[in-house]
Amino acid sequence: MQVYGGSRSRKTMRRKSVALTRDFKETIKARADRDPAFREALLTEAVEQLIGGEVEVGKAVLRDYINATVGFARLAKATGTPSKSLMRMLGPKGNPRANNLLAVIDKLQRVSGVRLAVGAGKKKRAA
Repeated sequence: MQVYGGSRSRKTMRRKSVALTRDFKETIKARADRDPAFREALLTEAVEQLIGGEVEVGKAVLRDYINATVGFARLAKATGTPSKSLMRMLGPKGNPRANNLLAVIDKLQRVSGVRLAVGAGKKKRAA
């Protein structure tokens, strides 16, 4: 699933992060405010990237989701973790522990009303 559209590959997204412009952040927030399916897709994409081993991409999308929806201050209250700690944890140099990351995802699901589930599947082999 490509939430942002365009032809951004995982390889491209793994390159050195570039600071997002205010316009980009405002565009994501505006779309998230008006489009529940987009909000759900952002959260789903973040978790899929994390599970798929693309931790940096997953953290980046998760940051975008948080900034566009609940905000770090509200998430901090819900998790009992200071907002600056959450920002560092999900930042480019952050290395969150699994229990902290899963607690954040749990709270985001509760706040958003979205319930994510992991399903098993087999990859198709190229013939």
